[in-house]
Amino acid sequence: MKLSKLYSQVLKFGAERDPRGKKSKISSYEDTAILFGDPDTEVKKILVGIDIEVPELLLADRIRQQEGLDLVLSHHPEGKAYASLHKVMQLQVAMLKGLGMAQGVAQKFLDERMREVERRVMPQNHTRPVDAARLLNMPFMCAHTPADNHVQKFITDLMRKRKPRRVADIVDILMEVPEYAQAEKNSAGPRIISGNPAKYAGLISVEMTGGTEGSAEIFGKLYKKGVRTLICMHLGEEHFKKVKDANLNVVIAGHISSDNLGLNLLLDNIEKEQKERLQIISCSGFTRVRRQ
Repeated sequence: MKLSKLYSQVLKFGAERDPRGKKSKISSYEDTAILFGDPDTEVKKILVGIDIEVPELLLADRIRQQEGLDLVLSHHPEGKAYASLHKVMQLQVAMLKGLGMAQGVAQKFLDERMREVERRVMPQNHTRPVDAARLLNMPFMCAHTPADNHVQKFITDLMRKRKPRRVADIVDILMEVPEYAQAEKNSAGPRIISGNPAKYAGLISVEMTGGTEGSAEIFGKLYKKGVRTLICMHLGEEHFKKVKDANLNVVIAGHISSDNLGLNLLLDNIEKEQKERLQIISCSGFTRVRRQ
C-alpha cells in the first residue's frame, strides 16, 4: 500500500466515525498529515507510537538499518499538524449539540477555548521532529483525530449498549476492554476522580475526541442539560475544579490507553479493507491489539 493510500484511508475511516455524522463533507483533519516522505512510498512495515519525537525517529533509523522499515506513524500530531491542532476542535460543537445544548451557546464557549489552545501551541518548536525525519530521510506521518473519533464512537456505543447504572459500573465495563485492562497492569487504568462510585451514573457524556479539552466553563451548562457523568481521556486541574463545582461525576478512562484503543480500531479497519496485515512494531506507549 502506498503512503498516500494509507493517509486517505485514515481520513476516510475517521470521517465515517465523526460526531458530525457520516454524511458530513469532511476530506481532511488538520491534525493528521504526511509530515515527511514521498506519497508513493510503499508501506508494509511501520513503527507506531503514541508520541514520536527525535528519540523515536533515531530508534526507527536503527531498526531500518537492522531489519528494514517503511514508515513511522505517530498518534499525537507534530509539525504543521500540531500547529493546527486548535482547528479540529470545531467538531466539539456537534458533540455538545447532541447533549441538547444550543449551537450558538456551544460555539461561543468553544471559540474562546480554540483561541486559548492556539496561543498555547504557537510558541512551540513544531518542526523539531519533522526536521529530524527529513535529515534521516524517514517517512513520517501522524493520525490524531481520525483515531480519536474511533474511540469516541466505541465508548459511546459501549455505554449505550451496557447502560451502566452506577459510576463504578462504568469502570467495570471499561476494564473489559483489552487496552484499559493492560493499562491497569501498569497502574494507569480507569479511575473515578470525581463523585462517589455508588452514585447514579445518569446521562453520560463521552469526551474522547475534538483535539483536546473543550471549555472549562461548559460543565455547569451540561449539568443543566441533564448530564451527570463524564467519561474523558484526561482532565486538567482547571477543568477538574469546574467539574467539582458543577457536581458532575468524572471517570478518567486513561489518556494513553484510550489513544491505544482508537489507533488499534483505526488500524483494524485499514487492514480489513486492504485484506492484509501491516507489519507493526510498537513503541512509545502503543501496543497493537487486533480485533479480527
